[in-house]
Amino acid sequence: MEQILNRLKQKIEIKSVINKRADLYFITIKKEHIELVLSHLKQQENFTHLAFLQAVDYIEDDKFQLTYMLYNYDIKVNLGIKVFIDRDKSEMTSIHKLWPHAWQYQRELKELFGIDFPGSPRVDESFVLEGWEEIPPMRRDFDTLAYSVKTFYQRPGRTTNDPKRYMKEKLYKNFAKSPESGRNDE
Repeated sequence: MEQILNRLKQKIEIKSVINKRADLYFITIKKEHIELVLSHLKQQENFTHLAFLQAVDYIEDDKFQLTYMLYNYDIKVNLGIKVFIDRDKSEMTSIHKLWPHAWQYQRELKELFGIDFPGSPRVDESFVLEGWEEIPPMRRDFDTLAYSVKTFYQRPGRTTNDPKRYMKEKLYKNFAKSPESGRNDE
C-alpha cells in the first residue's frame, strides 16, 4: 500500500494519510484532484470496486466531507478518498463514467444533503423523498423537531412512573401482609 500512496504523491498533493488497519486507509485530497485520483486508482492500481459514496455535514466549518470508499480485490485493501466541498456551493464532479452505479449514490446525496453532481444521470429526480420541499433532511441545520411538530399529529407526552410504587398501586394493591412470611409490602 505504501508504494501505491507514493505513486499518488508523485501526481498530487495528499493532505493526510490515515492507516486505520492493515486493510483500511483514508487519504484526504483537494476537490480538484478527485477525477485524476479515482481514475488512477481504478485503472493503474486496480481499485475496481466503488463500495460507497457518503457525505458528512461539518456545519461549523461550512463544509461537506465526501468519502469515496474503494476496494482492491487483489491486495484486499479498502481505501477511502476524502474531499471537502463548500456547503453553500455544494457541487461535485460526477464519477458515473468510472463506476456506472455511482449515479445512485450521487442522486441520494443530492436529495438528502443538497450536493449537486452535474451531468449525473437522473440526479434531479426524487430518490425516496417524493414531493419534498424542505431543506435537505440530512443537513445539520434541518430542524427535525420543527418539521415533526408542523407535519405530524402531536399526541400527549408520556408520564414516568416509579416502578416500585407503580407495582404496589397497580399490580399488588390487594396484596396484604402475609402472616407466615412476615412480609409487609407497604
